[in-house]
Amino acid sequence: MQAWQVHENGEPSEVMRLHDVERPTPGDGQVLLRVRAANVNFPDALLCRGQYQVRPPLPFTPGVEICGETEDGRRVIANPALPHGGFAEYALADARALLPAPDALDDAEAAALHIGYQTGWFGLHRRARLEAGETLLVHAAAGGVGSAAVQLGKAAGATVIGVVGGADKAAVARRLGCDVVVDRRSEDVVAAVKEATGGRGADVVYDPVGGEAYAQSAKLVAFEGRIVVVGFASGTIPSPALNHALVKNYSIVGLHWGLYNTKNPKLVQRCHEELTELATRGAIKPLVSERVPLAEAAGAVQRVADGVTTGRIAVVLENGAVA
Repeated sequence: MQAWQVHENGEPSEVMRLHDVERPTPGDGQVLLRVRAANVNFPDALLCRGQYQVRPPLPFTPGVEICGETEDGRRVIANPALPHGGFAEYALADARALLPAPDALDDAEAAALHIGYQTGWFGLHRRARLEAGETLLVHAAAGGVGSAAVQLGKAAGATVIGVVGGADKAAVARRLGCDVVVDRRSEDVVAAVKEATGGRGADVVYDPVGGEAYAQSAKLVAFEGRIVVVGFASGTIPSPALNHALVKNYSIVGLHWGLYNTKNPKLVQRCHEELTELATRGAIKPLVSERVPLAEAAGAVQRVADGVTTGRIAVVLENGAVA
C-alpha cells in the first residue's frame, strides 16, 4: 500500500515522503481500516515538527482523523493509532473507539466531523456552559477549529462574533453564519467587539490561537464570562494575569479533548450522537474547502501549518466517495 512517512522531524513539505509499505498488522483491540478520506489537522503539522504532545517513533505516518471502512463494509470515523496514521491507504484504529459515519455527510465531511466538532462541543457546552441568547466570540472563525465552533454556537442559539484575518476569510465567516465579523488585519478587534456588544463584551470566548488573541480575549470577556483555551496556533503560549481574572470576575478554562477518550469515553459517544443529530437536520456541516488526492497530502499539511487555509482540507482516496 502507499503511505506518507516521516523519517525525521521538520516542516511537513520537507519531511513527508510517499512510500510503498506493507499493510500494518492490527494489535490487540485494534482493527485495520481502509481509508476513504483523511482530514488535515494542525496537529499533523506539529507531529511532523516533533512538537506535538504525542511523539510516535520514527518513521510514522501522520493523519489523526479519518473516515474509513471496516472489513465488513461499515463506514466509520476514527482517530488512527499512531504510528499508522491516516495519510495512507490503510490505517489502524482502536476497535472500541470507532464511531458510525453520519449518512448525511460524505467521506470528506465525515472525516472532518470528529476532532474539531468534538472539541467545540466539549468546549462550548461541557466547559463554558454556553446558553442560548449569550454572545460567543470565536477567534480564527474561518479555520477548521473555529468554523466548527461557529456552527455549534449558532445551533445553540448564541449570537456569534467571528474574528478572522483577511477579507477572504471574512467572507467565509459570514457564510458560516457569524452575526458579526471582525477582520483583525483592518480593524481594531477590541473596539469593534465592544461596539458590537454595547460595551459589554462576549459571554464566551473560544480561543484556539493564543498569543495576541488571548490578550484581546481578556479585554473583551464580559462580567462572569468564560475564556475557553483550546490551543496555540499562533505559536505563542500566553501567561494570564490572574489578578485581572479576579477583578473582572471571569473564568479561564482549558480544554484537552483527547483526555475524554480515557477519562469519560461514554461522553465522547454521547457527543457524537448529538453531532450526528445536528448533521442530520442540517444544523452543522463541516466546511471542506478543498479535497486533494493522497499524492498531494504533504502540500495540504504544509498549507494548514502555514495558516493560509479556510475550513478543512481533506485527503480523499480513490476508493473514497467525493460529493
